[in-house]
Amino acid sequence: MEKQDALSAFAAIAQETRLDIFRRLVRAGDPGMSAGAIATELGVPANTLSFHLKELKSARVVRCRREGRSLIYSPDFRTMNDLLAFLTENCCESAGPGSCGSAPN
Repeated sequence: MEKQDALSAFAAIAQETRLDIFRRLVRAGDPGMSAGAIATELGVPANTLSFHLKELKSARVVRCRREGRSLIYSPDFRTMNDLLAFLTENCCESAGPGSCGSAPN
């Protein structure tokens, strides 16, 4: 993952409503949820939800597919795994006490 892609992903989820949406979609998993179900469950007005879903989709942390007349949103786990790999790619280079997974004393 390139740095700019990581920054876009962070910017997309660094907002309260978008983080709530993303976390709810993670719980839903690959089957995803319709925009209407997300709006109802989170109590977000449709026009506000549409704006936030567009931002999440643009940053590629959320995917969208059409099922009949419904748009179904799901988390893009590949992007999130790439983001986690980006964050930890230099982990443990110093391998000193308390680094990367070592329990603090």
